[in-house]
Amino acid sequence: MWTNISAAPFLLTGFPGLEAAHPWISIPFFAIYISVLLGNGTLIYLIKDDHNLHEPMYYFLAMLAGTDLTVTLTTMPSVMAVLWVNHREIRHGACFLQAYVIHSLSIVESGVLLAMSYDRFVAICTPLQYNSTLTNSRVIKIGLGVVMRGFLSLVPPILPLFWFPYCRSHVLSHAFCLHQDVMKLACADITFNRVYPVVLVALTFFLDALIIVFSYVLILKTVMGIASGEERAKALNTCVSHISCVLVFYITVIGLTFIHRFGKHAPHVVHITMSYVYFLFPPFMNPIIYSIKTKQIQRSILRLISVIR
Repeated sequence: MWTNISAAPFLLTGFPGLEAAHPWISIPFFAIYISVLLGNGTLIYLIKDDHNLHEPMYYFLAMLAGTDLTVTLTTMPSVMAVLWVNHREIRHGACFLQAYVIHSLSIVESGVLLAMSYDRFVAICTPLQYNSTLTNSRVIKIGLGVVMRGFLSLVPPILPLFWFPYCRSHVLSHAFCLHQDVMKLACADITFNRVYPVVLVALTFFLDALIIVFSYVLILKTVMGIASGEERAKALNTCVSHISCVLVFYITVIGLTFIHRFGKHAPHVVHITMSYVYFLFPPFMNPIIYSIKTKQIQRSILRLISVIR
């Protein structure tokens, strides 16, 4: 018989078997947390404050930074609470909301990277039409479309979580809530909740990745047609930061997918660690990539430092 414990809060989990080391494990997590907040917060401030960065490319970058900032602010407080003071309980509503925001923002991030590839495609393949194609109003519409796609597409699998009965266990496998973790605790038919995410991933992450690859094939074809080697290098250099961010994001997505699908015999700590890498590595790396590879961002950072001094 199932024991109905639907009213009981869920219990978050840190690193099983390593509870005594949680205070030490929290040190790198907290350092990365602060780095993500500072890095992405600084990017948003620079793009807002510096009129030289008021271009579509940087507006999309601000969206990327905002997405990274929000997903980190959504996940890390509960992670730090578990690691610092072993506060594991989370109410159902808060858990479902956290899962909704986390998964929605993953799709938003994929959409922003797609929008950034469109920006690079227009800038390199049709440079004379760049300003007339990517107007401020069109950038706003693209941004709203990306956000709405992310948040509306996650409503169907999240809503049923509110009326599922939860039985036998209420222990989640991470220090934050994920849809796939919560649905496994339900004593109900979860066929829709199993199938829908697979279709959603195919129509978002997979399709976005294909379009990004196709856009870069066209960009490369255009660049190879440029007579001057210096101009070719200059055109490609404007894409390096975006390509790096795309690789960071999709490599972590593929890594996490492979671990979940084919790493059934891998230690549980490997699964947990890959989840943290997926949620923390892109937000940590994106500001670094753009700070190192984009001269306009570098100049803005130097100006900001000189003002602070």
